[in-house]
Amino acid sequence: MTSQLPNIEPALKALADALHGEGPAVELSADADGHLVVSAVETPGFEDAAVVVRTSGSTGTPKATVLTVEALAASSVATAFALKGEGQWLLALPVQYVAGVQVLVRSLFAGTRPWAMDLSGGFTPEAFTAAAQELTDKIRFTSLVPTQLQRLLDAPSAETLAALRRFNGILLGGGPASPELLAAARDAGARVITTYGSAETCGGCVYDGFPLEDVLARVDGDGRILLGGATLAAGYLGDPALTADAFFEEDGVPWYRTSDLGSIDATGKLTVLGRADDVIITGGVKVSATHVQAELEKLDGVLAAFVAGVPSEEWGQAVAAYVAVDDATPAGIEGFTARRHDALGALAPKTVLAAGELMMLPNGKPDRLGMTVLLDALHQGK
Repeated sequence: MTSQLPNIEPALKALADALHGEGPAVELSADADGHLVVSAVETPGFEDAAVVVRTSGSTGTPKATVLTVEALAASSVATAFALKGEGQWLLALPVQYVAGVQVLVRSLFAGTRPWAMDLSGGFTPEAFTAAAQELTDKIRFTSLVPTQLQRLLDAPSAETLAALRRFNGILLGGGPASPELLAAARDAGARVITTYGSAETCGGCVYDGFPLEDVLARVDGDGRILLGGATLAAGYLGDPALTADAFFEEDGVPWYRTSDLGSIDATGKLTVLGRADDVIITGGVKVSATHVQAELEKLDGVLAAFVAGVPSEEWGQAVAAYVAVDDATPAGIEGFTARRHDALGALAPKTVLAAGELMMLPNGKPDRLGMTVLLDALHQGK
């Protein structure tokens, strides 16, 4: 039997009590050894609170998002409807993030027993495969981030491929997935559903571009994505000003103002175009960080890129990039530097930090804040 996350049973009990109104709201986190910690949380001013989730903190100080029993129930029902059934879940994500805790919440609402991977030793294809083999139900689901799926599909073993194909659905969220990764997943026979959402929406609430049942999506005049409906959080614990800025009600419908830009086509499909703070104004010219990132990632030898604007006395903001390259030697970095100017011309990042891989948060998302801080220090030191 493969190792399961320690302390999972008390966590499930505390979650169940909170969801049934028989216990306080809870927050799940991990200690320095990666072991699960369950904490009771006082939630003054919030009725029916069940779970408190801290945001990833990728762009600033984490926010304590309050999720109610009603919102979590609506999310679980909508998820089951979209996936055409309930089943057994494999927890392969850290429980302190909304996608992780939602695996446990969905399991409790469905009355099924989840299997929770012990991630204290990190996520590996071997550990994932062994954990997937512990599932016993015929109907099986899991949630992953693109980095995890990429690792599973890089030279996968026959056992890993078999495990992936056994899942009735693999929810993929936490960041954009490249067309190449999705194509590789399809070719491997994995049933992947891309998701979009955040802690403020009880996790993914848009599947393959379409909102779940009782979820609304629209784009305001500035191109910002607004999400509404029954799955919204109640607000931020201890921060009424931030709550009022992010959440509002219109014609009796609650809405959440995301940090992303998007578009909706005639079929109602939502396309996420990038973050609202994606635009870098350098020397009076507006530059899309997403566009520069995409162009950098087309270059030979570039594995991934992150682009941000950093303060510049000369330009107001300067375009800076943290780039993962397959050859991080001085010669390899010098070759990349020449290629970036050829590819992007005037839009080429003025400051570049090249490494073997991007900085990542424990939940598999790029550490935007950490990389921006390093790029800013590098630019100011020039």
